Amino acid sequence: MKEKARDPRIKSLISEVAKGRQADIIGEMIETVLRFGKDKTGLGELKLYNRAIRELRYASTVFGKYQGIRKVAVFGSARTSPEAEEYKHAREFSRRMVEHDWMVITGGGDGIMGAAQEGAGTEKSFGLNIRLPFEQRANEWISGDAKLINFRYFFTRKLNFVKETHAFALFPGGFGTHDEGCEVLTLIQTGKSPIVPIVLLDRPNGHYWETWRRFVINDLLDQKLISASDLNFFKVTHDIDEAMAEILQFYRNFHSYRWVQDRMVIRVNQRLTAAAIAQLNQDFDALLASDKITQTTALPEEADDAHLAHFYRIVLVPHRRDFGAMRLLIDAINKAETETERAPLADVATTQHM
Repeated sequence: MKEKARDPRIKSLISEVAKGRQADIIGEMIETVLRFGKDKTGLGELKLYNRAIRELRYASTVFGKYQGIRKVAVFGSARTSPEAEEYKHAREFSRRMVEHDWMVITGGGDGIMGAAQEGAGTEKSFGLNIRLPFEQRANEWISGDAKLINFRYFFTRKLNFVKETHAFALFPGGFGTHDEGCEVLTLIQTGKSPIVPIVLLDRPNGHYWETWRRFVINDLLDQKLISASDLNFFKVTHDIDEAMAEILQFYRNFHSYRWVQDRMVIRVNQRLTAAAIAQLNQDFDALLASDKITQTTALPEEADDAHLAHFYRIVLVPHRRDFGAMRLLIDAINKAETETERAPLADVATTQHM
């Protein structure tokens, strides 16, 4: 299809701030905004769109300084008291994740969010606060910090939770916790968000998430409203060590992945042995839509990911309807035997969500 000629005034304006593919996308954004004027879009709608893009841009500038650091989002009730076991559990979990060079993202409120912020410390945490007429205010551990971002809209806030997070830890909470947890599960299940670890943490001997899991299995799965492989997306535990192991093991060798047409291109830190690739083909044959699982260097189509070119690639064409099986594939890759020579490990902490 012939490329549409761009208004020279727009091209001149963009040339002052961007070039290449970035300039193309910014040009498309400007043209879309101008169409709002041509369409005579109402003032109320314009205010909403304007505020949303301003929130997204500001959040991008805040997170942009920390792109090389993995982050875990902690969800849970704003009403949990500091004396509760769940509060202490969330505080200790976050403290220990920071010891492994992770940062923590919360909703910025009190309760579980404040516990996670307290455990992580202000320097190692972000608060994505939502403006509500009641209950939600920034906790003392993040209030006034440059990494506290105040959102007017839930959808812009949720978008930042998902795109900036490499793992999720859910503690007992109310409607908001379930909303955030189910949104993440839905996005991963449908392939709209990258597969990441999700742990559901309860206090020792607690039954909150066990009850939820029984509902999922006895009602959703039993009535075939979800697939059995969807249960691979989350882990219920009462133990901090087990929760941390679930997250850290996920990134033992796996780095990230992207799609190149119908191919899933998985980036790994270390090259797998030929025997390991053969075993993956045997164990995950049902996942493949065509061809076999292969191992290679960066594909020509990944030129825009030049900063990730040094990672090895595991390439396959899977059935896109079963992301739960893809989660098991990532687990298998992390457990698979690697060659003795190691790939360059510079910038292994950086994960670009595609």
